[in-house]
Amino acid sequence: MAAGNPPFTSRVGNVSGASAAPPFVRPARARNLGILLAGLAALILGSVLLGDVPIPYTTILGIVAQRLLGGALPGGACATPSLSVIRCSTLVKIVWENYVPQVLLGLLVGAALGLSGASLQGTFRNPLADPYLLGLSSGAAVGAALLFVLHIGLAEADLSLPLFAFGGALFSGFVVLLAARSPRSTVTTLLLTGVALSSFFSALLVLALLYNVNGDLQVSFWLLGGLEGATWTQDGIVLSGVAFTGALLALYGRDLNLLQLGSDVAQSLGVNARQVRIRTILLASLCTSFAVAFAGIIGFVGLVSPHVVRRLLGVDYRRVIPASGLVGAIFVLGARDLALVAFPGTEVPVGVPMAFAGALFFLYLLYRRPTTLQTPANS
Repeated sequence: MAAGNPPFTSRVGNVSGASAAPPFVRPARARNLGILLAGLAALILGSVLLGDVPIPYTTILGIVAQRLLGGALPGGACATPSLSVIRCSTLVKIVWENYVPQVLLGLLVGAALGLSGASLQGTFRNPLADPYLLGLSSGAAVGAALLFVLHIGLAEADLSLPLFAFGGALFSGFVVLLAARSPRSTVTTLLLTGVALSSFFSALLVLALLYNVNGDLQVSFWLLGGLEGATWTQDGIVLSGVAFTGALLALYGRDLNLLQLGSDVAQSLGVNARQVRIRTILLASLCTSFAVAFAGIIGFVGLVSPHVVRRLLGVDYRRVIPASGLVGAIFVLGARDLALVAFPGTEVPVGVPMAFAGALFFLYLLYRRPTTLQTPANS
C-alpha cells in the first residue's frame, strides 16, 4: 500500500466487492439517506415557491399541480376567480416556463458537479480534488463562452454548447491527468496546475472579449454562474447527459474503492488503475461540461458534497458517488434560494453564495488536513 494516503481512505473496509453487503444497509445510514431525500424534496417544493415575481403560494402550487396532472384539476390553473384570463395566463407562463425549469436546472447542475467531484476525489485519492479547483469548470466555461463570442453555431446553441464545453473540460482533464502521472506529482502539483489552467483560460476569455466586445454579457454569465434563463429544452439536454455520465461513474465505485489502497494493490486485484483514471476523468469532464454549458461556473459544489456524504453514509464509493449528486443538488438549490431571500428583487448568480461557502470550507480542509497536500497523486 502506498504511503501518505488521505485520512479518509484508510476506512474503506471490504473494497473487493465480492462479499460486500449492499451499500445501504446500516440503520444509521438508511436514516441519513432518508433525511437527505426528504430535505431535497422539501427544498424542491420551497424553491418552486420562490422567484423574482411575487406570486401567492397557493397559485404557484395550483399551476404546478395542474400542469403535472395534465389539466385534471377542477377550476383551471389559477383556481381563483379574482384573476383575469390574461393575468392567469401570464402567471402560468412565469411559473411553468421560468420557475420550474430554473429549479430543475439547479437540481441537475448540482447533481452533475457532485458526481464529478466525488469521482475525481476517488481517482486522485484526495479530498481536495474538485472540477472547479482542477480547472475543468474553467475549461468548459471557455468552450461555452467562445460559442457566443465567435458566433459559432448560434442557431443550434442548445446542441453546440455541451460540445464546446466538453472540449474545454476535456483539454483541462488531459493536462491534469498528465500532471498526475508525473513521478514527482503531489496534490499540491495538481492544485497549482488547476490554478495555472484557470489563469490560462481567463487570458483566453480576455482575448476573446477584445476580439468581440459585444460578447461581454454572455461571458460574464459563465464566469459568475447562474440558473436564469433556463428552458425545458436545456433541462432535457442536461438531464440526458447527467443521467448517462452519472450512471457510468457510479459503476466505477468498486474500482475507486480499490484505488484507495494504491495502484499496485488495485492492479493485483484485477483493476487497471491507468484505465480507471482515464475513464473517470473523461466522464467527469463530460458531466461537468453539461453543468457549465448551461449554468456557468459554480465552484466548490464538487468539493463539499463528497465530504458531507462520507460523514453521513461512509466512505464506500458505491455510496459516495450517487449520494454526492444528491447532496450537490441540495447545495445548488439552497444557494439559489438563499440568494433570492437575502437579496429580493435582485438576480444574484448562484455561484456567488457557493463561492463564499466553498472558499471557507476549502480553507477549513487545508488547515484541518495539512498532510493531504503531500499525498502522491499517482501512487
